Amino acid sequence: MANSDNSLLVEKYRPSNLKHYVGNENIKKSISKYLDQNDIQNLIFYGPAGTGKTTLAKLCVQNLDCDHLYINASDERGIETIRDKVQGFASVASFKPLKVVILDEADFLTIQAQASLRNIIETFSRTTRFIMTCNFVERIIDPLQSRCQVLKIVPPTKKDVAKHLNWILQQESISHDINDLVPLVNQYYPDLRKCINTIQLSTVDGGANDLYLSLDQSVLVSSNYIDKVISALSEGSKHNKIDCYNDIRQIIADANVDDFDELFKSLYERASEYLQNKEGTAAILINEHQYKANFRIDKEINTMSLIQQILNNK
Repeated sequence: MANSDNSLLVEKYRPSNLKHYVGNENIKKSISKYLDQNDIQNLIFYGPAGTGKTTLAKLCVQNLDCDHLYINASDERGIETIRDKVQGFASVASFKPLKVVILDEADFLTIQAQASLRNIIETFSRTTRFIMTCNFVERIIDPLQSRCQVLKIVPPTKKDVAKHLNWILQQESISHDINDLVPLVNQYYPDLRKCINTIQLSTVDGGANDLYLSLDQSVLVSSNYIDKVISALSEGSKHNKIDCYNDIRQIIADANVDDFDELFKSLYERASEYLQNKEGTAAILINEHQYKANFRIDKEINTMSLIQQILNNK
């Protein structure tokens, strides 16, 4: 399973076959049938960051007799990419029986690019398949979703993540206390990629090839920061808005968060807990700040602006 040529653990232990892919057993069975036939459906994998969407897409092309094109749609998101690269690849003859296009982070594609893509999928349906990955499937237009099999990638359990991390540490001969993995998993779950990167960052050379794991416990705080934020908002009142704001700012700082999409989603879904009878107001505020987040360098400032507006409406 391990790729000894790669020094990055997250790449070294990226699975090359379904047997070593962690979690999503039902999806693995479906994909296995496709691979046995050397053909796949057009697929959309969606779910939280770091849970194996890109890994599964790359695993598919590694186990198919195919030519493939990989595009990171967060960097190349315009209609020119679809017309030039994707259509060019799909239209060129191949010696392989199948061609596969992987559009990673496809939810970053512009609406025009997605509209252009749907025609390409139909035009080259005999020879070319498409695999798209995204965090938010609702950002993929309905005509594209209807042309694909949409599969939700569910994170493996915390226990499975801990077992996988422990196995990697054993393979690398890194001394560790298995109890140290608990706060690590709690902090970054379900992002397995972040867990593996943190392990590599926290590996210390004790000399004579003696490696050991030394996690910074001050950084590893509870992963339930979203629950703490919503709880603080629920308890906030007109008399202690400043204290509530400062408490939430500290919670977010302690959690070392750099991606607030999950917080936005939870604030929307649980609006009745902190802004009862004003759920519509919460939705408007969340929508405005989620949109603004795309244009802000410091996303924490944008998020705290949302928190303050929520407090102002209590």
